Amino acid sequence: MKLSQLLSTLNLGAGVPDVEVTGISLDSRLVQPGDVYFAIVRGVDRYQYLEQVAARGAVAVVGERSDVQAPLPHVTVPDARLALAEVAAAFYGYPARDLTLLGITGTDGKTTTSNFMYQILRAAGLQTGMVSTVNAQIGDEVLDTGFHVTTPEAFDTQRYLRQMVDGGLTHAILEMTSIGLVQQRGARPREFDIAIVTNITHEHLNDHGTYEAYFDAKALLFEGLNQPFEKARPVERLAVLNRDDKSYEGLARRTKAKQISYGLHPDADLRATEIRNEPGRLSFVAHGPGFSFPVETKMFGAYNVSNSLAAIGASVVGLRLPIEAAQAGIAALEGVPGRMERIEMGQDFTAIVDFAHTPNALKVALESARQFTSGRVITVFGSAGLRDKAKRRMMPEHAAELADVSVLTAEDPRTESLDEILAEMARAAESRGGVEGKSFFRVPDRGAAISFAVLQAKPGDVVIVLGKGHEQSMCFGETEYPWDDRVATRAALAELLGVPGPEMPRLPTAG
Repeated sequence: MKLSQLLSTLNLGAGVPDVEVTGISLDSRLVQPGDVYFAIVRGVDRYQYLEQVAARGAVAVVGERSDVQAPLPHVTVPDARLALAEVAAAFYGYPARDLTLLGITGTDGKTTTSNFMYQILRAAGLQTGMVSTVNAQIGDEVLDTGFHVTTPEAFDTQRYLRQMVDGGLTHAILEMTSIGLVQQRGARPREFDIAIVTNITHEHLNDHGTYEAYFDAKALLFEGLNQPFEKARPVERLAVLNRDDKSYEGLARRTKAKQISYGLHPDADLRATEIRNEPGRLSFVAHGPGFSFPVETKMFGAYNVSNSLAAIGASVVGLRLPIEAAQAGIAALEGVPGRMERIEMGQDFTAIVDFAHTPNALKVALESARQFTSGRVITVFGSAGLRDKAKRRMMPEHAAELADVSVLTAEDPRTESLDEILAEMARAAESRGGVEGKSFFRVPDRGAAISFAVLQAKPGDVVIVLGKGHEQSMCFGETEYPWDDRVATRAALAELLGVPGPEMPRLPTAG
């Protein structure tokens, strides 16, 4: 397409070069001949690479600076992120017009809820795609979306949506992070038909500054429901809100679309009763407008009641799918990588790996572990470097109150001192009555920490390793080292039991 066509919705007037564009790029190292290069300067000043992108065959550059001496045509726009989102949608032929889009945001629970919805829609016979923290599912094809990524860049997401449309899919489920919404990655908010929130708790304050700014970012998804967007198969727009979460009142005011609330709150439109939470099984009865039906899932953990209710709200109420599809879909989900994933090597205690890396997620994971054991809860977790430092206090405080033994260890320290991070966490544990060497321990190497934890376990205990879940790397300095908590836990259990198993992955902290 011509660049002037791709930028036509921005009303830039005359002066847009009439060059042919065959691709979109943000990374100067990946530019191909015919690409338009977006010189976005937030985080990295991409203007410094103009000579390289010109040499690699870029046909134009788009950015926010005006007096630029560029070796190729330059287009000045008020908002480069907005321009990228608009160009990506236009370049791929506005695929969202041909899809019913369900967007899910929240601090915790997005991926499990997305997978519940995916299974429900599939059980209803709908051809459905999904882009989640773990991967992109397009028909029978599963694509890796990269390290530490939830919302891919706009041109990646629009490409996924185009592949879905071309493959005959009619529905798509997208996870939308706060950063993704602010930076206008993924689908544009006005393209969504149904918006779902799990919760909005303490997270990403290093990026947003305040909870209020973080909330505002999440709210963009729901404000998008107020904006018109032409669809080939229009459905009534719906906001699915968590009545138990403090975000409820604010989000209810932000959207003019139809709303349904869910939760245990007596005023919730969609509620659960008769909840039974056991290892490997969770059951309850869902009550909604005009219906009541039993639900059972292998995704144990009491918080999965909320995740299931959110999926039911989007599918049964929003899309008017049969109750039987909701029951079958929720029951069909065998598990989500790194989400309360049980690790079995023949041990006489329970071992679990979970992605919980926020204060609220850690709290509910430990509460769930406590519910299905009469033994001790032993947890392993860290707190990431160059991220919200308040978490280093809040997470050990929760663990001191809810776990019997906490093992504090590395979790993506990046360029910060791991020893200093662990010292902050130790002080927080002590502030809630923790005693080092008795109720909590510092073991900097994560592999050694997991091995230490399983050595402490007795029959009937629960060892729960938190923070990394499905992720496949850990960052020390500026280097990503291969790492998988599930492999590490299997290795530790194999060594404990003297049975065959994988080797323990090695990190720079390993002795």
